[in-house]
Amino acid sequence: MTSSVRHQPPFTEEERECLPGSARTTRLRLGTRASELATTQAGWVADRLRALGHQVDLVPVRTEGDASTRPLTEIGGTGVFAAALRRALLEDRIDVAVHSLKDLPTQPEPGLVVAAVPEREDPRDVLVARDGRRLGDLPAGAVVGTGSPRRATQLAELAPELVVREIRGNVDTRIAMVRDGRVDAVVLAAAGLRRLGRIEEATEILPTSVMLPAPGQGALAVECRDDDETVRAAVRPLDDPVTRACVRAERVLLRRLEAGCTAPVGALAVADGPVLTLTGFVGLDGRPRRAQVRGEDPARLGQDLAELLLDPAASPHPPSGTPAGGTDPTERDS
Repeated sequence: MTSSVRHQPPFTEEERECLPGSARTTRLRLGTRASELATTQAGWVADRLRALGHQVDLVPVRTEGDASTRPLTEIGGTGVFAAALRRALLEDRIDVAVHSLKDLPTQPEPGLVVAAVPEREDPRDVLVARDGRRLGDLPAGAVVGTGSPRRATQLAELAPELVVREIRGNVDTRIAMVRDGRVDAVVLAAAGLRRLGRIEEATEILPTSVMLPAPGQGALAVECRDDDETVRAAVRPLDDPVTRACVRAERVLLRRLEAGCTAPVGALAVADGPVLTLTGFVGLDGRPRRAQVRGEDPARLGQDLAELLLDPAASPHPPSGTPAGGTDPTERDS
């Protein structure tokens, strides 16, 4: 598990000299959603770029997902947090956009490229509950709030005696619901609390054997125009190949299942040298299933695992040295 990106030290002079693809100093307009968590994430990226010698200005961009309080499934689900940032890039109002990778559609946006996927933060989910309770301590009928069908489906499978209530809002809003008694607990991403310096407010970190995260959870995507070689070179040193390979496997699975970021799909790839172990969960047909595959080709792993989850009797393809095709924007050359 990686340490909190918020507290990761900047590049040293020695590191800067050794970084591949370093570009000349440039001024970058970095677009971000305006929430505290989004600006914290974007601020971390900005600090890393400044440590490389670039000048960076944060540019807040209001998205439909931030403006609406309706459930994500009603306002379009996949892409509601990314569309406005991508439009700002294409209209040349910003040079770089920082996304939570789990919010990024698996289909690429023509004219854009994910130029860097930095080292991943903790991908797990956490419980924030009244009276310091853990999930197993919640009594029958306790109300757990979440806006994620993935979390709701896994909670219903794990603890059917609990009542799952759909909620929306930022970290402060959701935790306030616990404090004022509107719900007994909420499930949040560990990465968000760690980046905000609030992980101590979690009453339990849920193991991935209990709650698989969303594909790409804990990772960031740094996106820019694909024809802007200066900007691509500037952000390329932030890319972490291991994280990129892991999220590629997870997102190929998501795309193969034809599921968006609001679907009940969980996935996590873990690297051991060149070998990835990809574990997945799907509840699309009301019958939750889990499966796991191992191998070295991220795209092939995602496709193989999708086959297992769609048809439990199916077997994965034999190992292949030829990467499977795909259109996930994280698969494109940075």
